[in-house]
Amino acid sequence: MTTSFEWSLPRGTPIRGKWKQGTYRVERPLGEGANGKVFLVERHRQLYALKIGADAVDLQSEVNVLQAIAGQKRRQGNKAGAFLVDVDDFQAADGKDYPFYVMRYIKGLTLGDYLERQGKEWLPVVGFHLLGKLAELHEAGWAFGDLKLENVIVEDYGRPELVDYGGATAFGKGVRQFTEIYDRGYWNAGSRTADAGYDLFSFAVLCVQLHEGRRLSQLSAGLLPQNRTQEELARLAASSSHLKPLSGWLRKAFYGEFRSAREAASAWQQWMHGPRRTRSRAAAPAPRWMKGLFALSAALLATTVYWLLRSGL
Repeated sequence: MTTSFEWSLPRGTPIRGKWKQGTYRVERPLGEGANGKVFLVERHRQLYALKIGADAVDLQSEVNVLQAIAGQKRRQGNKAGAFLVDVDDFQAADGKDYPFYVMRYIKGLTLGDYLERQGKEWLPVVGFHLLGKLAELHEAGWAFGDLKLENVIVEDYGRPELVDYGGATAFGKGVRQFTEIYDRGYWNAGSRTADAGYDLFSFAVLCVQLHEGRRLSQLSAGLLPQNRTQEELARLAASSSHLKPLSGWLRKAFYGEFRSAREAASAWQQWMHGPRRTRSRAAAPAPRWMKGLFALSAALLATTVYWLLRSGL
């Protein structure tokens, strides 16, 4: 995607807020979206993510989302650190004012990279917490919209965070930004009106993308637009050895049968702790290190018993 402006900020560039006078030092670029660029910045030895763009109205929409989430958390008694840190304007070298906002810096990996490094068995834990993040957003009256692998950053211990709120849209309005393969409208599975079901559909496609990315791409490319349906996605999931245990949950998400992200998270949790997953874990062979530890323990026990008996004699 092209950004609203093309200039860059070299390392060491100071960004001083025009109204609040907060000063941030640029460390390096983190990424870019359709309406701005994101930089890693430092202030008082703390790192933050600063997003700057050319369109104040466009960026203000993202700020509104983050403020709504913060307000929702306060009402729920959640005292976690604020995600939104600062909002101001920056006067650049060209003499123009550019709006920016500052977020807490999420140090982690994209969802795909995290699971590649830690193992796909982390998906149940990360997925459950990601559904919780979506629920918080929905309860504040917003859909995330552009849910995809790149927009989920996972920290240590499988803690996910949504980033790039450029596609966040108030419930009832047309989704602002989306990526086709995750889009409900692309699969003729519903409208592009922002609601909980839109994000849950994207979440389900994301699960398929993680385990069957190649088959998903082939399916998308091989179907005529009018033949793309949620049933095709459900069949793909049911035919996958990795996704089959989750295929019932995915089907409900594809068909919009969850009333909310909280309900979806509850069903996901039931799947996580269900008998099928328990049996599969119990049936899994013990790792070699565990077998070796058991053998060593047995040998030590036998030696201890021998010497106790010998001393008793």
